[in-house]
Amino acid sequence: MAELEISPTKVGFVIVKAREYAAKVAAWDETASSEHDAESILEAFVDDATQAELKGFIRDLNEDEQVSLVALAWIGRGSYAPEELDEAVKMARAERINRTEEYLLGMPLLPDYLEEALDGLGYSIEDAEEDSF
Repeated sequence: MAELEISPTKVGFVIVKAREYAAKVAAWDETASSEHDAESILEAFVDDATQAELKGFIRDLNEDEQVSLVALAWIGRGSYAPEELDEAVKMARAERINRTEEYLLGMPLLPDYLEEALDGLGYSIEDAEEDSF
């Protein structure tokens, strides 16, 4: 089996930041109608600092690290089994046409997928997340 081309610590950082970003809640607009409008409560802000930090971090990874991160996301969502890491990496490299940070942040369950993949490959999720800070 291939070696992971990204450190579990870097993956842990992406997991933590992706969770922070997903958990962001906008301030409640008391002028809104009395009906609770979920879209007015939960919003993704274009200028969100956590999103910008996460995108910048992923963008700054080298190509091998970005490819491995995509492969991990695919393993975590079940597109590949952990023992198919080599194949997932080859496919991620072959299909690398879009900006990786945009692609990955478009996955609503990204942190779950990355955790699942790390666990399936035998890495400690707790250590990866703790070591990332």
